[in-house]
Amino acid sequence: MIIASFSRKMIVSRLFDTYVAAAFFATLIFFVINASLYTPLEMMTGVILATITFKSIANIMLSMTISLVKLDKTQDAVEFEKSSNKLESLVSDLAIQEASVQSMKHSK
Repeated sequence: MIIASFSRKMIVSRLFDTYVAAAFFATLIFFVINASLYTPLEMMTGVILATITFKSIANIMLSMTISLVKLDKTQDAVEFEKSSNKLESLVSDLAIQEASVQSMKHSK
């Protein structure tokens, strides 16, 4: 759950998509500047292969970021929050039951 939310935040930040887009345009600019050296088929193939390569590198970076980040403190905080919410719920249920018992006594 924590890793899923962390990875969702990383994906939503669009950092890796920006990386892939920058690599795509850098490769495109490289081939445009050196257009006299390459044929159009080589240019298209080079841009496609570079984009696929940089996308796979971005995915590897995302998986390594997820695997190398220590989420122990976050996990403890989430478990503490769950436990405190459960205790608050039990206390409120107890208060409701006590209030209903008091109202029963007053109505008799």
